[in-house]
Amino acid sequence: MGRKKGTVEFDEGAPDDFDPANPYKDPVAMLEMREHLVREKWIQIEKAKILRDKVKWCYRVEGVNHLQKCRHLVREYLDSTRGIGWGKDHRPPSLHGPKVEEVEAE
Repeated sequence: MGRKKGTVEFDEGAPDDFDPANPYKDPVAMLEMREHLVREKWIQIEKAKILRDKVKWCYRVEGVNHLQKCRHLVREYLDSTRGIGWGKDHRPPSLHGPKVEEVEAE
């Protein structure tokens, strides 16, 4: 037995018939939207785990120079952890998004 050629694709987007103003109008679309949100949340969490492992590896390899050499990975990891999780931290919404760098006006 061999592998089947090609890949099986599934719809990765949000359901088209979901109405955010009236979510209980179509129960099937509501459940599909919930599954979509959970799937996206798990993807974000797994990406953060991968970045965390990269930061650990960089710290071990670079030793005393890790502050300079791993800075970009740490920033990327911290930005990826903002706004993920299951909403149990009770932070204000302004802290959930990616950190915005302030630019000084001349």
